[in-house]
Amino acid sequence: MKKRFLLSVIFLFAAFLSARDIIVTVEDADLGIPLEGAVIRSWDGAEYVCDEEGRAAVIVPEGRQVVIQAAYPGYENSRLVIPGTGSVFSLRLRLGGVLENRELVVEARKPETRESKPGRSVTISEKEITQSAEIGVVEDVMSAVKLLPGVSFTGMFSALPSIRGGDPGDLTAVMDGFYVDSPYHWGGAYSVFDPKMVRSARLSHGVFSSRYGRTISGLLEIASRKPYPTEMEADLGVSSSAASVNLSVPLAGKGGVMVMGKITYWDPFVWVMKQFVDMVNYVQVAPYIRDGAFSANYRFTPDLEVTASGFIGADGAAAYYQNEGAADYAKSVNNDMRGDWQNRLGFLIAGLTWNPRQDMVLKTTVGAGFLTSFLDAFMTNSIYGVRYSDGFIEKYGASLGLTGASSYDLTNTIYEDYMDTTANFQWRGDFDWDLGKGFLFAAGAEEVYTRNTMKLDGLLWVEQPVSAIPGLFLPGGYLHFPVTYVRDVSSGAFQTSGYTLLEYAAPDQFFGAELGLRLDHLYYAGEDVAIQTVPALSPRLNLDFLAVKNRGILDSLTLTAGTGLFSSMTDSLFNIRKEDGVGDTDLRQNRSWTSIAGAKFEFAGLFGVTLEGYYKSVFDRAYRYNLTNPDDGMLTTHYNFDGEGRIWGIDLMAQKYESRYWDGWLAYSFNYARYRDPAAADTEQTGYRRDWYYPSFHRFHNINLVLNIRPVPRFNIYTRFGFAGGTPYQVVGKPESYPVAVKNADGSYNIIEKWKRSSVYSDTRRTPFSLPLDVKFSWYRFNPKGKVQSEIYLAVENVLWFVDTGERNTTFNTYTGKEEEGSMNANYGLPIPMISFGFKWSY
Repeated sequence: MKKRFLLSVIFLFAAFLSARDIIVTVEDADLGIPLEGAVIRSWDGAEYVCDEEGRAAVIVPEGRQVVIQAAYPGYENSRLVIPGTGSVFSLRLRLGGVLENRELVVEARKPETRESKPGRSVTISEKEITQSAEIGVVEDVMSAVKLLPGVSFTGMFSALPSIRGGDPGDLTAVMDGFYVDSPYHWGGAYSVFDPKMVRSARLSHGVFSSRYGRTISGLLEIASRKPYPTEMEADLGVSSSAASVNLSVPLAGKGGVMVMGKITYWDPFVWVMKQFVDMVNYVQVAPYIRDGAFSANYRFTPDLEVTASGFIGADGAAAYYQNEGAADYAKSVNNDMRGDWQNRLGFLIAGLTWNPRQDMVLKTTVGAGFLTSFLDAFMTNSIYGVRYSDGFIEKYGASLGLTGASSYDLTNTIYEDYMDTTANFQWRGDFDWDLGKGFLFAAGAEEVYTRNTMKLDGLLWVEQPVSAIPGLFLPGGYLHFPVTYVRDVSSGAFQTSGYTLLEYAAPDQFFGAELGLRLDHLYYAGEDVAIQTVPALSPRLNLDFLAVKNRGILDSLTLTAGTGLFSSMTDSLFNIRKEDGVGDTDLRQNRSWTSIAGAKFEFAGLFGVTLEGYYKSVFDRAYRYNLTNPDDGMLTTHYNFDGEGRIWGIDLMAQKYESRYWDGWLAYSFNYARYRDPAAADTEQTGYRRDWYYPSFHRFHNINLVLNIRPVPRFNIYTRFGFAGGTPYQVVGKPESYPVAVKNADGSYNIIEKWKRSSVYSDTRRTPFSLPLDVKFSWYRFNPKGKVQSEIYLAVENVLWFVDTGERNTTFNTYTGKEEEGSMNANYGLPIPMISFGFKWSY
């Protein structure tokens, strides 16, 4: 064994010394012009993107012959044999299809490219997604998105981050031009975007183009993978918690079809958790995910292409818990709990892109989607023989007729049956026209129809402070009563949008501008109500200046500034009923005015540094809360549209571009976000505040360091280390005893003793900081003369699980006032590290 280890070390060291860099230039075979953005796939599966000169530095082994392949949209793929010696090579591509009796004019700029744009967006490439998202018990594109500047730390089991101080639910996802509502599994723990179905992901959190809207904080644009038009591809992945398969089939060199499937099997994970958490022993159905997706495209002519993509997925879990026995505060305690959660979602998208002229592009997209969520939950808690404390007897014994031997019984039953079904249909049309001399005009429109049905039937017990109860003196007491909530709402909504924009790019690229205007309107129709918003106009302006170019090691310095208005709608508004009292003059879209200034430095083609500062003013923000009526035990819903927010911050990203030995980025974000809810009722009941406050998801500081280290071409070490500041923290007092009146069926009351403690919002107190650390070791195997490659990996998440950065508030028993020992520390989200391993094979 030791001998084999030494031989492996020697082999790795030899391979480390034998790698070499070559320069490959990709150009048009007929015109000889460089093809910026062409993708070179190397012998080891690595992909390299050509720069503006059509060049890319590719890593190949010394003294060995290998084959590389180049691809560019609209061109036929081509291969090149790289000999064992030499350092500079060229590869020429020809346009796909046959052109007869036509003049080829290349002058139109590529509209709506997907690269990162300072002041607007940050893009993650397919390779970066592979390295940072294909990790953990569930591989998720959001694992990579959460590492970008401006994105707040959420922990392991949440795909709903706050984007630059915005509400986590305001992040809007678009896939191939289709708005995907609630693209999440397990209620937001993970997104539905598997890394193997994604070509690139772009997070727009600045003053982005007026082409898109429906968000005031962040837009996530997902581009699905496209099949290769000339080669068949196959991928198989098997890990400790999931299995996936991808298959791509070409269509006569003009397109292809790709299908993907994934299933999870969390039974091993649940078994491990059972060794640490007793409650997990009652899991009946381990959490599961079942996903399927496809992507297809076909180019009929060089000017006409059709695309299609789709997704269908399911997730769920079920648990049952029953316990009966004595406790230190009662003679007997009985618990009976069960829950069943199921979620189904899917969407289908079709698109057509047509170039009627060389300087025009017409694109249209149609699609439909659905989402169905189901929850059946029930819990009964019974306690018998709970004794009153001495202090309670001394204070209330005489008036209530209690003695030291007195005790009480209490039974609470709560349940919830919930089903929510949403269907939506979308159409979108875009027109781009290159006017020449650096000007580009674009216009478009979109229509989204949403049909929602929500049925909710539930019962819960609440406590509400009362000054007195008829016939019973109860100073400082509470009334304990059941609350039923029933909603059966069916509604439809039309969201109509249109935009127009004008872009300008100087011939020397030293100045650029984009001026756009977007309009958004909502018409809502329920069973007994029809209301609409005033159309929201959102002008946007971006300016770019190339201040420095090719000066020493500084390739470029780009300055950017932008300002604009944005709008969105809160999902909960689609449950409005007539009795809620919301009219045309009340219903408003969430609004924000965002301004940003930034700079991007490029150094020697190897490093990039981006610094941005922003300010956002949020107004007309919608919020909803429920109030209970102790007389009839019913909930009333209140809608308000006057919420405000003041947000500013700084984002920094230093990136080392892809290279032979190492690459990655360092992202730092500072964010200041304050909200207020002027019309909110009592804070204790609603959770909203009339005064300015930090929202519960707010963090001042977020740091992420992402590194990929390759000591040899076949071995990669991925490391993610982070630092996240704490979230707002309530200041709590000592538990205190108080009387509670429980109303019986005959109208009489039983008086029981419970314990509570004060909880006061604090502007200065925060939970402890978090230190997430993830590591992934990948070993690659290639066949330089063939097409097969494989990967074996081992990943560990939450490596610093044992580091306790501080304590949170302790919990306490509400029937005895006794504080529980220990508290929740500020780790990554679990008290153990998460270990995953797997094997991937591709052809």
